[in-house]
Order: sequence, then C-alpha cells, then structure tokens
Amino acid sequence: MAQRTLTLEESIQIAQNSSPDIKKSRLNLLSNRKSLDAQRAALKSKFALDITPIEYNRARGFNDLFSQWNTNEDYNSYANFSVSQPIAATDGTISLNNRFMYRDNYSEFQGAATRTYSNNLYLQLDQPIFTYNRNKLQLKELELNLENAHINNEMQLLTLERNVTQSFYSFYQNQNNLEISRDEFENQQVSYEITQNKVDADLLAKEELYQAELNLATSKSTMENNQVMLDNAADDFKLLLGIDLNEAIAVEVDINFITREVDLNQAIQYGLDNRMELRQRNIEIERSQFELIRTKSLNEFKGAVSLSLGVFGDNKKAVEVYQTPDINPRVAVSFSIPIWDWGENRARMQASNANLEISKIDLEVQKNDIIINIRKTYRSLQNLENQIEIAEQNVKNAKRTYDINLERYKNGDLTSIDLNRFQSQLSDKKSALADALINYKIELLNLKILTLYDFENQQPVMN
Repeated sequence: MAQRTLTLEESIQIAQNSSPDIKKSRLNLLSNRKSLDAQRAALKSKFALDITPIEYNRARGFNDLFSQWNTNEDYNSYANFSVSQPIAATDGTISLNNRFMYRDNYSEFQGAATRTYSNNLYLQLDQPIFTYNRNKLQLKELELNLENAHINNEMQLLTLERNVTQSFYSFYQNQNNLEISRDEFENQQVSYEITQNKVDADLLAKEELYQAELNLATSKSTMENNQVMLDNAADDFKLLLGIDLNEAIAVEVDINFITREVDLNQAIQYGLDNRMELRQRNIEIERSQFELIRTKSLNEFKGAVSLSLGVFGDNKKAVEVYQTPDINPRVAVSFSIPIWDWGENRARMQASNANLEISKIDLEVQKNDIIINIRKTYRSLQNLENQIEIAEQNVKNAKRTYDINLERYKNGDLTSIDLNRFQSQLSDKKSALADALINYKIELLNLKILTLYDFENQQPVMN
C-alpha cells in the first residue's frame, strides 16, 4: 500500500470528523439548540381544534325535589376551537375560545326530548401575580444550557487537538529516532568495513574486528527496536484518528525553532478574559440563583387573576343560536397564603444559598488555577528556549567531534570502542534536540489552550 504522509493540521481535521466524543458533543449541542427553539415556539400563538363527534350518556338518578327516580339520556356532539397566546413579559396567557355544541336530551320525568344548538364564544385572561415569571426563567435556563453546550463542544475540540498533537509528536519522535538509529547503523557499517580492511592488512588486532561486529550488531538491534516502537506508535495514532489500521502512514512536521514573543501579563489577561471554564462557572452561579428563586417560591404568597368575557347563545336552529344572546362575564381573584411550614422554606433557602456560595468560590479557585498554569507554562517556554539553544550547539559539537574522531579512527589513532562512544553521543544529542523542539511546540499548544490565544500565529482562537 502507498504510504500516506500527514501533517499536524490534516491529522487534527481527520480526528475532528471521526472522534466519537466530538460527535456526541455536536449532538448535545444540537439537542440544546432544538430545546431552545421549542421553548421559543411555545411562546407563540397556539391554535387547537378539539372535536367530539358523538357522546352518549344514559343515567338514572333520584330527584330529591319530586321524590322520584328519573332516567336521563344525552346525545352530544361538539367542537372547541381555541387560540392561546402566552404573554412572555408577565407569564400570563390570553386565549380566544369558541365552543359549538349540539345536544339531544331526553328526560323520563318530563317525558319529552329537547334538541338544541349552542355556541359559546369568549375571551379569557389568566395572570399569576406576586410570583416570579416561570416562562422567562425557563427560557433563560435553556439559553444558558445552549451556551454551555457550545462551550463544551469548543473545549472538546481543544482537548482533541491537544491529544492529537501529543500523539502526532510522539509518532514523530519514534520516526525521528528510527532515522537517527539508521544513520548510526550506516556509520557503524562504515566503521566495520574500515576495521575489517585494517585487520585484513594486519594493521589492527583481530579483537578490534570483534568489537566492531558487536557495535554493528548493537546498532542494528537498536534500529529494529526503534522500528517496533514506531509501528506501535503508528497503531496508536491511527486508532486516535479513526483511520484504517492497515494503512501505511508517516508524519511530516516542521519543528524549526523560532522564538515566540510571549508577554506573561498579556497571556494572563487573555486567559481571564477568554477561558470558557470561567464562563461555565458564571453559568453555574446563574443556575444557582435560579434555583434560589424556585426554592423561595415553594411556600410563597402568590395570587392569580382570571378574567373572561363572552357571548352565549342557544337555539333549535344552528343559524339562529345568537338570536337572543347572553353576555357571560367572569372575574376571579385568588391568593395562596402560607401560614406555617415548620422552617422548611428557611432550611431550603439556606441550602440554596450555600450552593450559590460554593459556585462563587469555585469561580475564584478557577481564576487562580488559570493564572498559575499560565505562569508555569510561560516559565517552561523560557526554559525550553535555553535548552534548545544549548541542544543545537551540542549537536554541532557532537557532529564535529565524531567527524574528527572518525578520521583519527581511519588513521589508526583511535579504537572502535572510543569511536562508538562518539557515535552514541551524536545520536543522543540529536534525540535531545528533537525532544526539546517538540516539547516547545507542545508547550506553545498548552499556552494556546490556557489563554485561547495562538501566540504562534499571533491571533485569538475564538472570534
């Protein structure tokens, strides 16, 4: 199979499209968005039509006034049409209702049947008073839930970016180690050939050839071990990305060292202004305040006002139901007055206030954690810059030293054991430089996640 070479950006994009956590996060975001849409739709006018084509009732009962048993039969058909409009500002409801009915009634006591049509058209207002606005509170909660789901989705994306980046660079380190071990193996082959030629010419003792063979076998073993570690890292990386485990892959990365200017105070300010966890803590505080409102209303003094005004008419002919209409006004005012609850409401309020204070403390703790983590990452970046400069110089020195001692070995002034030591030193310095460069890249990513500002490209993460 052809080998596929991936960059870090391509790897992150692949993972975002295949990650189960991201898929669930997006579905959760969709669910909260639709719940909010549904609540907003619930605040619009509702049209309803209820139809009962037939209703039959036959009952026998005792009439106290006439001291006589009576059988009554009813055949009814009716329809009710209503338009209901919630009032978001006051939590009330205004509705227009129309009930049209046909009744066929027979009473044994009267010995006669009555067939009539009736229609009841009325406008009604129901308004709670002295209590909180439940519709508005529920709408605000759903808006916060959607915002929180959006934050969780963004945090999942950042977490996935961190995991992919770490796995990507781990794969690259193993890939780089294999390349270094291959270079070392090739150098050992050159050294072995030189030693063999010198032994054949009786310029070196045969023991030097044995040592050269041992060095060559050791470098080959190291190269094979690095190949195994690379294959294992490739499987882990492919599993994280969700790609075919049988696909041959390699990674391509530019880890050239370029110092990034990072101002500590600016980084901390970015973190405090942009970190989504802080907004989540504020959402928790708002939710605690909502719970406080609900708890307070459990045993609260509250009331309700109900007003309706309509016109009613009945007639044996449907078209003449309003020949002699009746006006039907209705007014009702009710109150719910708590008297004694044995301290239940006070205890629940204290519990809710305690939860609110906990949320406020968590917010302050989160702020301090952000500041401390940014400071630690900043110090680590400063330290890594120094380490990279030293590691680069060490590689240059180790390469010069190896080249010089290789010439000495060719001239017979150095043993193969000493040359192997210089070769190992060069390999170690190359690995140390690659590790330092990768660690610097990862710390830059950590700072990006901690501040939501990309110092590598000098731009904010979220607009």
